[in-house]
Amino acid sequence: MEGLVVKLPSFPFLSPNISSSSSSSTFRLGFRRLSASISAAVKEGSVSLGQLTRPDFPILHQEVNGSKLVYLDNAATSQKPTAVLKSLQNYYEAYNSNVHRGIHYLSAKATDEYELARKKVAAFINASDSAEIVFTRNATEAINLVAYSLGLSNLKPRDEIILTIAEHHSAIVPWQIVAQKTGAILKFVSLDENEVPDVEKLREMISTSTKLVVVHHVSNVLGSVLPIEDIVIWAHAVGAKVLVDACQSVPHMVVDVQGLDADFLVASSHKMCGPTGIGFLFGKSNLLLTMPPFLGGGEMISDVFLDHSTYAEPPSRFEAGTPAIGEAIGLGAAIDYLSGIGMQKIHDYEMELANYLYEKLCSVANIRIYGPKPSDDVHRAALCSFNIENIHPTDIATFLDQQHGVAIRSGHHCAQPLHHHLGVNASARASLHFYNTEEDVDNFIQSLNDTVSFFNSFK
Repeated sequence: MEGLVVKLPSFPFLSPNISSSSSSSTFRLGFRRLSASISAAVKEGSVSLGQLTRPDFPILHQEVNGSKLVYLDNAATSQKPTAVLKSLQNYYEAYNSNVHRGIHYLSAKATDEYELARKKVAAFINASDSAEIVFTRNATEAINLVAYSLGLSNLKPRDEIILTIAEHHSAIVPWQIVAQKTGAILKFVSLDENEVPDVEKLREMISTSTKLVVVHHVSNVLGSVLPIEDIVIWAHAVGAKVLVDACQSVPHMVVDVQGLDADFLVASSHKMCGPTGIGFLFGKSNLLLTMPPFLGGGEMISDVFLDHSTYAEPPSRFEAGTPAIGEAIGLGAAIDYLSGIGMQKIHDYEMELANYLYEKLCSVANIRIYGPKPSDDVHRAALCSFNIENIHPTDIATFLDQQHGVAIRSGHHCAQPLHHHLGVNASARASLHFYNTEEDVDNFIQSLNDTVSFFNSFK
């Protein structure tokens, strides 16, 4: 069944001749049909979700270094479906204009589509109001926005910020800078015996001195999932705020910010089948209203005088200058695409792939996989970071690419403190998305075994 090719119905939103005036309604109709088609096919069990969606991703259908491309670097960035590519093309061909600044048709159309994308993001994560969504360049800028706007304005000497050693650099470095400027103290939670951030230690560490907890939802190295609902309850009990790095969860599972009750949450478009160059910050409206601007310039003002300025309400207050308009619209199209499939379907399928990947990797000789072992009680994300005895991860990644067309990542994955704790400088990482298949995993494992044999032949 892995080799089965499914011809999807022809949807009008894929037409290059789509008119700008009908784009939004056509997209919604097309994705409703897509969802129904996917649900029927998956329910019948005749085809996997990966097989069904692969035709939508042109980049996957090519050879690299003489081999069929096997793309397993999704934790770094995802690939883009045709619907997203065409939404970008449609914007630049049909209604390219600056937003919020013109009364002519093109500007009004661009503004409507840009703000519609904000509403799509809000609905996707179940924010109570689209004004709680701030567009940023990426998740890194979103974290910096909170650090500089909220952190510098509110933190005092000896206030505490709690993080884990498994955080991405983008969730560590901004708070180091803020701590140096304010005298606040960073406290880090280590790993437990299962190589998961120790949530009981985190709970014990929270005190009346804690002002902010900064945690990932899903680790980009360990594949572990943190109980955000519990962490938020513990933090709120002492009046602390919680910022969630959801870059590895929003693209792969249902994320409900109202259910989580997190104060802030960040994610990046490029990891969720959208364009690069845009991400978003969710912030509770009562908090955003109290925060000063992060950047100054056009768009974020109410009135400007020679001696002072007044500022717009959120989210405009935090979106200085011309935004990434096409990218926001492309993100909206990506959300339409993901929603058309259904995030629960994506999550369920990826959990099957995650277990399959872990089991197959365990068969490789002298391998060390980082993070928890999956079980009925422990769920891993669809990624595995690993090392193989006496072979550098970069050598593994290079050989896989050049000899087999398999794309994985090697390095510290922007998580040097975690790698230091694990006693290594780097690791190799294979990460999956819903358009991957068991056949991709099988090709990867076969190629990995060949790679290991090659390097072991020199011993």
